Amino acid sequence: MASDARPIQAGEGAIGVSGAVPEVSAWRASLTRILVCVAREALQGEELDALLKGICDCLVAELPVPIASVILLDETGDRFIHWVCAGELMLDETPIASGWPVTRGAAGRCARLGVPQLIRDVATDPDYLVGNPEVRSEYLVPIRHGKRLHGVLNIESRDPRFFDADTCAVFDAVADLVAASIHFARVAEDLQLANRKLEQLSMIDGLTGIANRRRFDAHLQTLWARSVGEGRPLALLIVDADHFKALNDSLGHLQGDECLRELARICDAHAHRPDDLAARFGGEELVLLLPERTPQEAAASAESLRAAVAARGLPHPASPAADHVTVSVGGAVLHPRVGDRAEDLFATADRALYGAKAQGRNRVVMLGDAGG
Repeated sequence: MASDARPIQAGEGAIGVSGAVPEVSAWRASLTRILVCVAREALQGEELDALLKGICDCLVAELPVPIASVILLDETGDRFIHWVCAGELMLDETPIASGWPVTRGAAGRCARLGVPQLIRDVATDPDYLVGNPEVRSEYLVPIRHGKRLHGVLNIESRDPRFFDADTCAVFDAVADLVAASIHFARVAEDLQLANRKLEQLSMIDGLTGIANRRRFDAHLQTLWARSVGEGRPLALLIVDADHFKALNDSLGHLQGDECLRELARICDAHAHRPDDLAARFGGEELVLLLPERTPQEAAASAESLRAAVAARGLPHPASPAADHVTVSVGGAVLHPRVGDRAEDLFATADRALYGAKAQGRNRVVMLGDAGG
């Protein structure tokens, strides 16, 4: 008989590579050590690959087996997609490298049937894939947590009588521990991913979809520190929608919100370098951080942005400046030095914005190290 899902009985004996039957209590102590070792690895909370490798290493170190491996399935359970192995695997290329459907191999049979597969003589098993020519027997156990089959635990031995009932029971328990480890590792990965998404969402303005004040403050500190270290200029533009309260009063807040979204899109289009950032600072004010810009480059960006808003032609019947939405832009370009504060950049740009408003709005005013 080529294979059997039933472990052989305890009376059939369990022997090591030397051929001597171990004393029962010593053998059980060895199996207990394995469970303790595997449980300890499972509780380490490491990255999944390192965790599984530690378990396989433990099995090979504690037992006279040449190969111990964990083979993981994809979400559908149709294909094996990952293999973690310890021991003397002699394949030039694992089946995983070329794709491994569950229709192939003894591991595939184990996954399809969902029950342990005990192969007493690998030479007579039609599905056995040779990983080491010295292997004579193999035990494969489904790795299952709840209703989900994660993969297969595979143990291979040089001894055809190695897998007795006690030994197989230990490997069944090991598979349960591996399943729990995989489950909790994946839960942890999902939690980390969710936390990263929440962190990203916490940096986005809900109305406009661009960066919010929190993201702006953090990025300003990062760019400021870099500019101090490298001696490079840093530009900031503050963009303010002219007579925005009058727009809300005349056309309603929904139209005001759509105006802010359109202004945000225009600002974001002008933040085209990798470290540029467009953000909503608050109310109708938007900001752009533009690292490594000369005063001339920053002024050109500001004027391009102002002109793009005017060309968009958003209606504003209550504006004294024009019959469409316009913006005033205050900009600053500084060369930060040790001891300077990032707040100085914003204060300078804010003074420039005040100047743009005082001069009639719908214009750009720039200031810099020399006073602009």
